[in-house]
Amino acid sequence: MSEEPKVSTPRGQSLSPFRERSGVASPMDWLRTEIDRLFEDFPRPASNLFNFGGRSGGGLFPAVELVDDEKSYRLTAELPGLSEQDVDVSVADGVLCIAGEKKEEHETREKDSVFSERRYGSFRRQITLPDDVDEDQITAQFKDGVLTVALGKDEKVQARTRKIEIGRG
Repeated sequence: MSEEPKVSTPRGQSLSPFRERSGVASPMDWLRTEIDRLFEDFPRPASNLFNFGGRSGGGLFPAVELVDDEKSYRLTAELPGLSEQDVDVSVADGVLCIAGEKKEEHETREKDSVFSERRYGSFRRQITLPDDVDEDQITAQFKDGVLTVALGKDEKVQARTRKIEIGRG
């Protein structure tokens, strides 16, 4: 590792510019301190009720997967801690909406004390469906915290792609 840069002082003493500015001995220590400070200042959600691990590693967006098996599509969404009564699935104008809400309350009584905890949270995830999905052939099942949505394909819809020629400008 290279030696820390030095600055001469009027009395002939040598000081690190990083120590002088931040009170930290080296550039790496200074960087580590700044990163730690950023994480401490970062706003935390009041409660990560669902722990979906969606955006930013813990938002209220369930992880989803869409698989094409040629005759239909299968969409799965991980919804741990929820039941089918907590989840609402709808479709409109080619957009599938998965929404849910969880209300959790715990109360523990011990001797002379009562511990009460309430957590609430909701989510809404919208997925644009492929053009060949037949909205009348959509079904959903919920088991063990996983929502599975079967999306039937409309056989009458052909692929709507065409090659576009690029001209010289």
